Amino acid sequence: MAETPPSEPKVIALVDDDRNILTTVSIALQAEGFATRVYTDGQTALKALLENPPDLAIFDIKMPRMDGLELLQRLRDKSDLPVIFLTSKDGEPDEALGLAMGADDYIAKPFSQRLLTARIKAILRRSDFVRSHPDEGQEEDMPEPVRRGRLEMDPARHRVTWDGKAVSLTVTEFLILEALASRPGVVKSRNQLMDAAYSDDIFVDDRTIDSHIKRLRRKFREVDAEFSGIETLYGAGYSFAEA
Repeated sequence: MAETPPSEPKVIALVDDDRNILTTVSIALQAEGFATRVYTDGQTALKALLENPPDLAIFDIKMPRMDGLELLQRLRDKSDLPVIFLTSKDGEPDEALGLAMGADDYIAKPFSQRLLTARIKAILRRSDFVRSHPDEGQEEDMPEPVRRGRLEMDPARHRVTWDGKAVSLTVTEFLILEALASRPGVVKSRNQLMDAAYSDDIFVDDRTIDSHIKRLRRKFREVDAEFSGIETLYGAGYSFAEA
């Protein structure tokens, strides 16, 4: 019986102007079975991330010339690559802005390698289906598209359209929207949306979900300025309004 060839290791790109952090994190991730690429400036990293995308990227926010926020903004113009931010302890405004711009998660310095690895693995588990391309013979096993009024979501292909116009979402945004659209009109609490979008080994606060909701609304309003499909019930959570 032929042996199954080993799968290629997941590639993690690290962008930080601190070479000590790059070395330490890179060694730790390699010990966990990941392959790593390291970059010390945002400009070089952006070109490499677009030309040869990794499976996930980790950006430091505070970098000279092109910082992590600008790097994410430019990357999001062309890619939905999963991104984790490294922030300072007092970097709450940066964290909120990064999440609003489409970061998938953030972790504050100083951080444990164990926690960072857990968050990387959780995000990669969520994004695996985005990168996979099921065989035609497996069509019957694919999840059914979700159709709610003008919204259509295809989980198997990670495609979203509104009124027939494509809307590009990150994995986390897709899972949050899917949780809302699965039961139109039903209010989902922030905790329920956290459970839908994050695994048990990831801990996020209410502000994280709020930031993702704001970005979802902004993306839909780029294709429909009158979009009001995601409603807020203050103190309770969010719901999807089928239109």
